[in-house]
This record gives sequence, C-alpha cells and structure tokens, in this order.
Amino acid sequence: MQLKQSLIEEIRGIINSSRAKAIRSVDNERVLMYWQIGKVIFEEEQKGKSRADYGSYLIKSISDEFQPHFGTGFTIRQLEMNRQFYRSFQNTNALRSQFSWTHYRTLIRIDNQDKRAFYIAETDKNNWTARQ
Repeated sequence: MQLKQSLIEEIRGIINSSRAKAIRSVDNERVLMYWQIGKVIFEEEQKGKSRADYGSYLIKSISDEFQPHFGTGFTIRQLEMNRQFYRSFQNTNALRSQFSWTHYRTLIRIDNQDKRAFYIAETDKNNWTARQ
C-alpha cells in the first residue's frame, strides 16, 4: 500500500516544525543561562572594593574552573560577554525568546542605547536573522 503524498508532507511538516521549536528552546535556555551567569558575576564584582582588579581576577578564576569541564562557553572573553549581556539587559522580561545568543552578542556591542533599541525593534518587527 502506497502512502498518500499529502500524508507524508503533513508528517514531514510536523517533524520539521518540532525540530525548529526544539532548537529555539535550547537556544533560549542558553541565552537565559548566559544572562544568569552575567548577573552572578556582576553582583559579585559590585561587592569588591577595587572593582576592576577584582573583576579581572574573578572572571579568570571562573574561566579556569569551568572551561576544562564545560568548554569554550566559559572562556574569559565569553564570561566578559555574559557580564556585559546582563549589564545591557538587566531585566529578563526584556529578553526576547525569538532572539538567539548571536543576536544578543551583536546587540551588546552597540553602546548607544537608542541605536540598540532601534535594532531590537527592527529585528523583532522584520524577523531579522542575526546576520541581517
């Protein structure tokens, strides 16, 4: 018995849709993880008296501890980006689930708040990819 092509296409659509949702869900969790790590680092630094020196030491120590176990997501540069991410988006309600970590990495590099807000709005409205 041969399956109807429409049935095959419907099932294929379900599979592809579920896969895309799973990828977005994993990326959203990664974004939240990086935000939370940035928050912990930022708050710990604010307790230190000589902030700049303490911050550098703190991030290097965290990197040394976690990079061997969890890989490149915990380099000094990545941890500094996590901190900057939290500083740029201190309210988790402002985070958008449709934005990937790549979107946020690009956005945190924009120093001007108005420009950043413009790109957030345009990305949201036009469903831009991180490359666009």
